[in-house]
Amino acid sequence: MTKKTFFMSLVAASAISVALAADDGKSASAGGRTHWAYQPLRAPATPTVERTEWRRTPIDTFILAKLEQANLAPSPDADRATFIRRATLDVWGVIPTPEDVARFVKDDAPDAYEKLVDRLLASPHYGERQARRWLDLARYADSAGFQGDETRGNFYRYRDYVINAFNTDKPYSRFIREQIAGDELAPGDQEALTATGFLAAFPENVNARDLVLRKYQVATEITDTVGSVVLGTTIGCARCHNHKSDKFTQKDYFSLQAFFANTSVDERTPVAAPGEVENEFKAAQAKYDEAIRANKNRRKEIVEQFRDVLSAFNKERYEASSQAHILKPKEEWDAFDRWLNHRVALNSTDDRLGQFLRNLPADLYARFSEGGEGVVAGGPRITVSRDAFLKLAAEYKSLLEDLKKFDELRPKKGSNTITAVTELGHSDAPPTYILFGGNHERPLDEARPAFPEALTSEKPVITPTATSSGRRLALANWLVDSSNQLTPRVYVNRVWNEYFGKGIVGTVSDFGKAGDKPTHPELLDRLASDFVKEGWSVKTLHRQILLSRVYRQSSDYREDVAAVDPENKLLAVFPRKRLDAEQIRDSLLAASGRLDERIGGSSVFPAVPSNLNAGSAWEVSKDPKDHNRRSLYIFARRSVPYPLLEPFDSANTQQVHSKRDVTTTPLQALTLINSDIVFEWSQALAGRLLAEVGGDESAQFERLYEILFARKPDASEKALLAAFLEQQRQLIASKANDGRLSIALPTGGVAPTQDPLRASALVDLVHTVANSNEFIYRF
Repeated sequence: MTKKTFFMSLVAASAISVALAADDGKSASAGGRTHWAYQPLRAPATPTVERTEWRRTPIDTFILAKLEQANLAPSPDADRATFIRRATLDVWGVIPTPEDVARFVKDDAPDAYEKLVDRLLASPHYGERQARRWLDLARYADSAGFQGDETRGNFYRYRDYVINAFNTDKPYSRFIREQIAGDELAPGDQEALTATGFLAAFPENVNARDLVLRKYQVATEITDTVGSVVLGTTIGCARCHNHKSDKFTQKDYFSLQAFFANTSVDERTPVAAPGEVENEFKAAQAKYDEAIRANKNRRKEIVEQFRDVLSAFNKERYEASSQAHILKPKEEWDAFDRWLNHRVALNSTDDRLGQFLRNLPADLYARFSEGGEGVVAGGPRITVSRDAFLKLAAEYKSLLEDLKKFDELRPKKGSNTITAVTELGHSDAPPTYILFGGNHERPLDEARPAFPEALTSEKPVITPTATSSGRRLALANWLVDSSNQLTPRVYVNRVWNEYFGKGIVGTVSDFGKAGDKPTHPELLDRLASDFVKEGWSVKTLHRQILLSRVYRQSSDYREDVAAVDPENKLLAVFPRKRLDAEQIRDSLLAASGRLDERIGGSSVFPAVPSNLNAGSAWEVSKDPKDHNRRSLYIFARRSVPYPLLEPFDSANTQQVHSKRDVTTTPLQALTLINSDIVFEWSQALAGRLLAEVGGDESAQFERLYEILFARKPDASEKALLAAFLEQQRQLIASKANDGRLSIALPTGGVAPTQDPLRASALVDLVHTVANSNEFIYRF
């Protein structure tokens, strides 16, 4: 580097420091709330720039202004093929077809980009892609987690609600209100009820025996989630002590938690208007019920004979602090007792009580037989002999074993219920207390529902109904009120992060003082202001970004940018990004021609490696079409993540997953190279090449690159491909043993037009190219 270029680098670096300077809370504001993120939203004036011809949207002007301050020029436009591959992956989560690429490349109309973007946003695949991003935040899973990890057979309805909300461009304000308080906002509305699955998606320990602690854990999880996802704050840090960096106090935290004090979950809310899916499930369930009728009735008879004993034994297994509430007569219950006893009822079904007969018959008899340690005056007791009791318990256990004969009849998908949030039909709520050190056993003063004082001085307007406290609706209304500056800022930043790999605020779920400062604070406020002004339209926000010139830039490396802005904060170059786990799998499926594009429905179980040994936790779907559904529809079991996605940093379903990690590990390459499923897709893609272009070698190479990369190979690449093909053919031939050879051929019903050895080599070529960096990156 010459002295002159070194000096210019220092000057440019200094300019970047100026360009990135953001308000650090030093300006005055109402109520003393000085941190930039807590300032009222404003629509900043569009800055003045020199390269006016480069702009297409206001976004470009804000980006360009900082580039010019740093003496940097924006990059030229990416070529059209690169752009459509980029945009389709970003909006749909899957590669475009060669036909779509060719159509856009040849479209010389002045509104070609607008037509492309509108087509992408109008597709139901847009909703699928956006749903995947939101479900990361909602900690979505199809199972409960913890030791039992029980299946949530109807939770897919929440996933489908999210897909539909994005596809219909439901205003984000309504989207949030429904998920926080759909049952209070629109009582009886099944869509709004389903939306409350957002609150109910927490990992659930059905067998928790300290119900007082469990209630606190549930309220804590919900409070932290809402704070992180909607407000982009780490308010959860104030649970045990006043926040170390942001002005959230313990009182703020528990006042926010009080909005959820009466919240419970009902996983068996009947579907109000059954349709085809529900009727199919009902028919399958009826067939299963008929097959096991005699077995079920006999088990019920045995449980009924000892119901009082089993119920007493069940309640005795709860912690002493819980028993003080669950042993109360029902007429003495208050709101807190009601919540705890609702949980006990969920854990007191015939099947759950019967497990004591199966697992602990001797303990039961010792405790509740005549003279046993559990017998108290007037209490339940076992009145039959020990031999008779143990014989009945053995019969019960045998009946459970016999049930396995009917497993094939059990409905494997679908449901006729939804999971929804409820307040158990009452308007009174349990008290919430500020807890010393966050310890639920050390309550201090009561905390009434209130918004965090660090954010607003506004007071909640709570209107109880006959069946609900009205608290969550009051909170939901404030979250999307025009005076709430955080909600729109946080969401537009999340969308920006989707497209550019990093938000304007890099810490997408932490807008506090410990989080990153915005690189372009004026742009963030402009986007947020426009978002609210446009009726909280998510599609309008996406369209604005997609049609910007900054999104259209080339991602080619630039020495001048790397020298002075190595992190590319100013976006002089479009950031390259590795595809996420679902994009890789779905694009491989699309390339193979096997992707099943059905929208919504029950979650599916594609094939997994035989050594996974997941047993009944992963029963592969019988319908082969289900194996090729988009990754969004794969059953999300908390204890058994789908193996093909996990190495590529798929979402952690245990908690809010704010941003996908991007790691590079040997396991990723090994997964794609060694996976039998990926190899099968390579065979199918090789068959697709034969079907579409026949045996012409050059045409095969071109079509392969068009499918995977949205471009044609150049002359040097063709030469490398041809050399690989011939070398691989010879290698395969050399492995013949006594003239016999087992080879992998293209699939898809198309017979190879050349010799089998070359056809097998073509499969290996396809497999190798599909495993390249260019395929799993978006440029």
